[in-house]
Parts: sequence; C-alpha cells; structure tokens
Amino acid sequence: MLYQIPSFLLDVIAGLFGGACLLRLYMQYHRVPFGNPLGRFVFAITDWLVLPLRRIVPPFRRWDLASLIAAWLLVMAKFLLLFLLIGAGGRYSVLPILSLVGLMQLTVSGLTALLIVYAILSWIHTASSMLQDLVARLAEPLVRPVRKLIPLVGGVDLSPLVVIVLLQIVAIVLGDALGWAYALGR
Repeated sequence: MLYQIPSFLLDVIAGLFGGACLLRLYMQYHRVPFGNPLGRFVFAITDWLVLPLRRIVPPFRRWDLASLIAAWLLVMAKFLLLFLLIGAGGRYSVLPILSLVGLMQLTVSGLTALLIVYAILSWIHTASSMLQDLVARLAEPLVRPVRKLIPLVGGVDLSPLVVIVLLQIVAIVLGDALGWAYALGR
C-alpha cells in the first residue's frame, strides 16, 4: 500500500501533464486550432515545460519535438520517483528505456481514450458541435484507413472499435516490453 498510492498518484500526474504534452504535439501535427477550450487548457498546463524546451529543441517539419521531449521527461520523472521510493539501487541506467516504453504506453492510452470519446460523441447528437468537430479532426486520421477496409455493418461504423482493439494489442506488447526493460537493470 505504501508503494501503490504514490505509484497511482504519480501515474495520474504524469498521465495528465504528459498526456497534455502529447495532445499538444498531436493537435499541432494535425493543425487543429487551439482557440477552443481544450486547446487553451492544453496550452495552460504545458507551457511551463514546453516553452523553455522549445528554445533548445526546434520543431522538425510538423512535429513539435519540444512537446514530445516534455512528455518523455515527465514520464522519466515518474519512474525516477518510483525508483527512489523503492530504493532501486543501480537500476537508474534503464530509466531512459523505461521512460520511452512508458511514453508509448501513455500514447496508446491517450489514443484509446480519444477513440472512445469519438465513438460516444457519434451516438450523441446533442453534444457540442465544436467538441464533436475537434474530436473528429483528431480521431479521423486513426480510423480512416480501417474504415476503407471494413464496411458499415447495419449502418454502424466499426472502425473505432477495430482501432481500439489494435491499440490494446499494442498496449499488451508494451506492457511486456516494460517488464523486459525493467529486468535489464537487475
């Protein structure tokens, strides 16, 4: 219990701030305007870390590398604090690898949540059109390739479900990779 509670709280904090950095990266890549409430929220909670990094790390084409590095650093800080909590000894050399796998897990979780919201909003016709448009602009690039392969079934688009299943398979692989990376430091 003394490990589970701090671990949970660190997961929530790193997930919120790291996920916001990844969402910032994803929104900028797809050129989604930030004038909406979600965009303003993302800027508000990520500027403190992304803007100083942007002075050092320039963007690469449409990729905001400062946002990506900020998310990675947040995940690394989470693992570092967990290591300090359990007294991990000499395992600190695996932190960059653990953080990379953790960042990929956070990405998969964020994309899964996005697709769940996308699917739910497609059923609710009274939802805000601004919110529906924003979520659709972010989710469409993920479901469009699958939609070309899987036709509508009884008028229902199953492509978000298929992509969620594929993302969960990736999450399982990443979970094993995290265990493998952690074992490297032993």
